[in-house]
Amino acid sequence: MGRLTEKKCVPCEGGVPPLTGEAIVELKKELHPDWRVVEEHHLTRTFRFPDFRSALAFVNRVGEVAEAEGHHPDIFLSWGKVTITLYTHAINGLSENDFILAAKIDALPTEG
Repeated sequence: MGRLTEKKCVPCEGGVPPLTGEAIVELKKELHPDWRVVEEHHLTRTFRFPDFRSALAFVNRVGEVAEAEGHHPDIFLSWGKVTITLYTHAINGLSENDFILAAKIDALPTEG
């Protein structure tokens, strides 16, 4: 899992095609198995927590990583649950940045 976490997201301003097929399959191998690829368009994963405070703390950790990477997920926070959705808006699909950020989110503590 270490290869993606060592990379840095690069700004995407469009003009490149989204990832498809085997490229997605290979990158997904480096993520936690709970990440799902939906219609080759986005990644999504739901994290569970014992309470709202823990879920919110996790959202704040995700926010710090997203800011550092300059790549921002859609985050849905509810009591005991956080759902992260990642895709590259500039290309309306998946880029390597989405997999890099997903791997870095995987590395975050989900407690405390």
